[in-house]
Amino acid sequence: MRSPFYAVIFDLDGVLADSEPWWNQIDAKLLAEHEVSYRGEYHRNVLGVSYRLAVEFYKNAFHISASVEELMRRRGEIATDFFANRVHLFPFAKTTLEQLREMKLPLAVATSSVSASARPLLDRTGIRSLFNVVITGDEVQQGKPHPDIYLRVAKKLGISPEGCLVIEDSLVGIAAGKAANMRVAAIPDRRFVDPREYEKEANYVLRSLSEIAALIRRVNAATSEEHALR
Repeated sequence: MRSPFYAVIFDLDGVLADSEPWWNQIDAKLLAEHEVSYRGEYHRNVLGVSYRLAVEFYKNAFHISASVEELMRRRGEIATDFFANRVHLFPFAKTTLEQLREMKLPLAVATSSVSASARPLLDRTGIRSLFNVVITGDEVQQGKPHPDIYLRVAKKLGISPEGCLVIEDSLVGIAAGKAANMRVAAIPDRRFVDPREYEKEANYVLRSLSEIAALIRRVNAATSEEHALR
């Protein structure tokens, strides 16, 4: 029997922060420094993955001589500038988080972005105080699609993985959440992906952050009813 939801863990890029359109510009700037003209044609290949996997992909795809470590460092610098000055939250992000806090649910962030870009964004947008735990991509050895980041969040929250709901926008993020034995609600960004690809991968497919509270109430009510009937 499934557990109720006791906590909600959010990816940051493409879920709370409307950052995906900016990542093409971030990567275009990075690649231009290595004489590569990039227009976002490989966006789907790097959506949601760790910095290491993203730059390894670019290094191989464009035969770049620079080391993975150098590309990771520079990508982080460029991203930090963009996140500090240009990236904003999606509509309903802050109100959804506040609604979930009113429901007494612990909240966390588990993002592939590095701390230097993610944490200033959370502070600038005024949502950092709404989270009990924030874990960034540079705090775990293996990034998504490995489950490490989600398992670390659950441990810090003191809540079993089965009681956590993950909110993701990428297939690799969904894979990471499910590998951690968590249920995953996907909010695919219809500007970049076909939501039909997510229906077999995620436990739930939503259109907006505003649907999360209702989902949790519905699932938790059904779980309570099941327990009562036993």
